[in-house]
Amino acid sequence: MNKILKVVLLLLGGLFIVLQGFAFEAEGSAISALMLVLLTFLYCRWTVNKTKYFFWFLVFFTIAQLVSFYANYIPELKNEEIDYVYYIANIFYIISYSFLTIKIVMDLNLKKVFSELSIPIIILVVLDIFCVTLVTDTTQSVLSYEEYILEFVYNAVIMLLLSVALINYMYRNDKKSMLFLIGSICIVFSEIIQLTYFYILDDNNLGFIYSFLLVMAFLFFYLQSQLDFTGPEPEPVYKDEKQLET
Repeated sequence: MNKILKVVLLLLGGLFIVLQGFAFEAEGSAISALMLVLLTFLYCRWTVNKTKYFFWFLVFFTIAQLVSFYANYIPELKNEEIDYVYYIANIFYIISYSFLTIKIVMDLNLKKVFSELSIPIIILVVLDIFCVTLVTDTTQSVLSYEEYILEFVYNAVIMLLLSVALINYMYRNDKKSMLFLIGSICIVFSEIIQLTYFYILDDNNLGFIYSFLLVMAFLFFYLQSQLDFTGPEPEPVYKDEKQLET
């Protein structure tokens, strides 16, 4: 049953990429919601060391996808009408990514991390502010003030997730943290390309790319969820060799 479910998820992932690539948004949203329900079941049923934070990440992301699916069937909004579905879906996405970020932060020795990686953390904060501002400003002409603020918060949460994943990998240097970092990178690039696809450049190739990256992100997130942290790993051997030579 476990293996069959994994094969089904892979097939659905391929179908989702094709549907999104050919701009079948409603069908793609339905398939992605089904995938997430099955993935959540797979995680809860067969994962040995489950965490509530990863579980709630899956739950809220699934709800967000269901809301996005529902958005395809509501009447087109008239001028100055508030798109409540847009706000609800994005708030659920923000909550889901927040749970994923909290999951990593809770497992870190923050005092030790800040003492050992203070300079990288400062650099990441500066880069995050720059990237979030730059990316969000590309939508300024097509979004209302309230939508722009929500988009800014959304992008900030995404970049925070990536930064925490990078810090976690620098601190632990193990397979689980590496898989989580790769998944986070896929999420960030998927979101940036999706934003470009929706608001800037209507190119079906972008639909293929962002949906492929999203599927890969969840693949890596699931793989890391099956492992335990083994880090922090010791410093690389070549440093000790240099010390011996001197």
